[in-house]
Amino acid sequence: MTVQDHLLRDKAPIPTTAWTAIDDEARERLTPLLAARRLADWGGTAGWNASSVATGRSRRLDGPPPGVASPGARTRLRVVQPLAEFRVPFTVSRDEIDDLQRGAQDPEFDDLARAAREAAEIENRALFHGWPDAGIEGIAASTPYDVVPLGEDTDRYPGVMARAVDVLRRNGIEGPFALAIGPEGFTRIAESAEHGGYPLFDHLTRILGGQILRAPGLDGALVVSQRGGDFVLDVGQDLAIGYTDHDADEVRLYLEESFTFRVTEPDVAVVVR
Repeated sequence: MTVQDHLLRDKAPIPTTAWTAIDDEARERLTPLLAARRLADWGGTAGWNASSVATGRSRRLDGPPPGVASPGARTRLRVVQPLAEFRVPFTVSRDEIDDLQRGAQDPEFDDLARAAREAAEIENRALFHGWPDAGIEGIAASTPYDVVPLGEDTDRYPGVMARAVDVLRRNGIEGPFALAIGPEGFTRIAESAEHGGYPLFDHLTRILGGQILRAPGLDGALVVSQRGGDFVLDVGQDLAIGYTDHDADEVRLYLEESFTFRVTEPDVAVVVR
């Protein structure tokens, strides 16, 4: 969690001890939820003032500015990808802040937990399924392969994952491979054992050679190569907490992020649904 001046944290009636507790709680909540970024390369944190990232590409222009007589001039425009931003508001009770100053070790940040879930789902959804208004094409939208049907019969899961891995290997994509799957599917896998009592989770991990990720915001599942270099997450302001205003009972805060996402190699993922 990074801190920037525009977040106005110094204006909030929150002492240092309480700020530390709030930041720690947000980090603990967000880390396991941000599944999509665990599949991407980190493009760096450019800061809140960053508006775009270079794509390394350009497009041809019709010519020099009007009125310039230079028929042999070659003109091009550099292509950039803009950063999208979002804020998810939440509140913290001033009584809870006072109790933290008294030494309370069990803060109740229920609304922060809700905001963390929503913020993680926004980022995950954008990376997995895209965000057209923000110019982001997600992993599932970019893959060229046919969807591999999954269903709810867990006895079929090893065969389905093996087929998805085979599709990637036949197209020259090496592993290890990860399975990102929505919360219901993840729970189904975690609770299932094959005939003979062998945990399904362990069997699938051996087939994939990589991790199985619980991915809020993902419809169905994705089998993705973890070889690296295929997806880039560019962040301006990483997820951080800012201050809006307050009254006698509560302080109004928000979670904020600015980012964009690029699929540099669409052939490394198979949609399983």
